[in-house]
Amino acid sequence: MKFNTLVLSVTVAGLIAVGACAPKATSPVAQASASPETSPQLLAQAPAADSTGLTIEQKLDLLAQHKGKFGSGDAMRRFFFGDLEPLGVQPGGAGMVVNLYNKANDVTFAYCSTFDVVVAQKPGRVTAFDPAEVK
Repeated sequence: MKFNTLVLSVTVAGLIAVGACAPKATSPVAQASASPETSPQLLAQAPAADSTGLTIEQKLDLLAQHKGKFGSGDAMRRFFFGDLEPLGVQPGGAGMVVNLYNKANDVTFAYCSTFDVVVAQKPGRVTAFDPAEVK
């Protein structure tokens, strides 16, 4: 149990450190609301996409396509910055994986911090994935 706690603590600290270094981006809606020439109709017509230009469905599809590939962990952290909370660790990946819950979109990711990859994703709050999914 102490090893799991140590791995979870190190992973969360790494996520926080990486998140603290990420550049702050302002959304187009925030920029539009700051300019005086915008009208309420323009703000109401703003798409569901954020500063990346992708919708939530596109982000989840992109992560599903690149699951297990280098860089998918970085993409997950950028897409869901500030919305991930750790649920626990379990054997898989290159030793242990961390299950991260995206509270804003109700999706859980299994993240291998050794190789910085997302190894699985499921809708809902999943505390433990099937071992075959996270190997």
